[in-house]
Amino acid sequence: MYDYVIVGAGSAGCVLAHRLSADPHCRVLLIEAGPRDYHPFIHMPAGLARLVNQRAVNWNYDTEPQAALDGRRLWWPRGKVLGGSSSINAMCYTRGVPGDYDDWARAGAEGWNWASVLPYFRRSEHNEHGADALHGGEGPLYVSDLRHRNLLSEAFVTAGVQAGLQANHDFNGPEQAGVGFYQVTQKDGARCSSAAAYLRPIRARRNLRVVTGVQVHRVLIEGGRATGVCYARRGIATTARAAREVLLCAGAVNSPQLLMLSGLGPADHLRAHGIDVHADLPGVGGNLQDHLDICTLFHTVPGVSYDRSNELAIAFHYFLRGHQGAGTSNIAEAGGFHRSPLARDERPDIQLHFVPAMLDNHGRHRLPGDGYTLHACFLRPRSRGTLRLRDANPLSTPLIDPAYLSDAEGFDLRMMVACARLSRDILAQPAFDAWRGAPIFPARDDLDDAGLIDFIRAKAETIYHPVGTCRMGAPDDDDAVLDPHLRVKGVDALRVIDASAMPTLPGGNTNAPVIMMAERAADLILDAAAP
Repeated sequence: MYDYVIVGAGSAGCVLAHRLSADPHCRVLLIEAGPRDYHPFIHMPAGLARLVNQRAVNWNYDTEPQAALDGRRLWWPRGKVLGGSSSINAMCYTRGVPGDYDDWARAGAEGWNWASVLPYFRRSEHNEHGADALHGGEGPLYVSDLRHRNLLSEAFVTAGVQAGLQANHDFNGPEQAGVGFYQVTQKDGARCSSAAAYLRPIRARRNLRVVTGVQVHRVLIEGGRATGVCYARRGIATTARAAREVLLCAGAVNSPQLLMLSGLGPADHLRAHGIDVHADLPGVGGNLQDHLDICTLFHTVPGVSYDRSNELAIAFHYFLRGHQGAGTSNIAEAGGFHRSPLARDERPDIQLHFVPAMLDNHGRHRLPGDGYTLHACFLRPRSRGTLRLRDANPLSTPLIDPAYLSDAEGFDLRMMVACARLSRDILAQPAFDAWRGAPIFPARDDLDDAGLIDFIRAKAETIYHPVGTCRMGAPDDDDAVLDPHLRVKGVDALRVIDASAMPTLPGGNTNAPVIMMAERAADLILDAAAP
């Protein structure tokens, strides 16, 4: 018996384990399907390029065929290891802008407006520049400037300014728009995942138990209350009981899957798979959103990109010379935010990530030669997809259909064309004259809109930000899965705390917002538990 059972030791789960187990009388169980974060390339930032094919730490999902993307199945990597996706991501620390969270509150997520969430961003953050009105200086999550910057990344920042974007040294400062170098979740040149920041310092707590390598099959629902979880360990079914609450932190794919396997979801869908319905929640698995990304690639002169770097030499230098050199690079070193002519309000609506290497199909397809890549994504897509059970087997992967570019007005596609055009404009600036070789993707640099649309349908991929499949909303919102306290409707003592709870995508990377959500959720949980 535990007080709290936390499912998923990712960005949110590690935060909750840290905060809830601070009370020595509170017994906490943290369950993770993946292994411990032993792999050395997790901790060497540049090692993320080698983690792409490490199936032991990745769920390796594939979407259903996407009609608007030439029928392709898109690869969705998600972290399956202590730290979750924060152990395999590119470590870019961005929050979005205040309007993103004010939108959440206007949509019914009371208490999640910018003024309410900023203190939790600050609580979590340990920025190397210290604290100010927008940044924290004492939190567990270290946020640092890059120790190593490639010459091509420097050229990108210069090119962005030449293209008319302003220089920006802090994307989480008073103004998000502009180009610059990302701050990264690193401490002393090593990855600072949620596991490293929140879990590692407290592993000695006697009231905290961490179990890895087991996958939860369902939440136990008894008398309308979540009382624990069932999982298999070494082939033996095991039950963990929760005296207070069960907390799902399994992510935008696994949390809705687990709810449906437990009888919480669209009733007709559950019955079709022979699952007894505990609560008819039509919103479970709906509202799926993701940032679709288009990459523009060019060849470059030999010897400057990371394409043919000596990985063993980089790792040797990194581990034996005190976390220095190219091993500290997060690969996506520079980037920016831009407000396109199509923007509907004052917020930037395009995000850029520049990579001084050729990335085709997430780096899984190695191209010959040397080059560089510019990612561009539309930050506020209107398309909405679904996640559904394949069957009632908890070990089966769910059916993931993001329905990319499916909005009725075709606005998402027009914005993707704007993304491709912006990328082409920046890479054509004089700053790249000394480095620019032949175009790779697209193979021509003079495509019209029709040609760019064909390019997007053939090559666009995820930038790894799925959210929304258990969204929170007002108590009287029938499609909302959670109330603003992240409690699952129709059942007691069960919350979902991860990216699936987001009503809409924030305008940036999602790791920092998930950590913020878990920090605030810890206060909500502890307030509810107080006598």
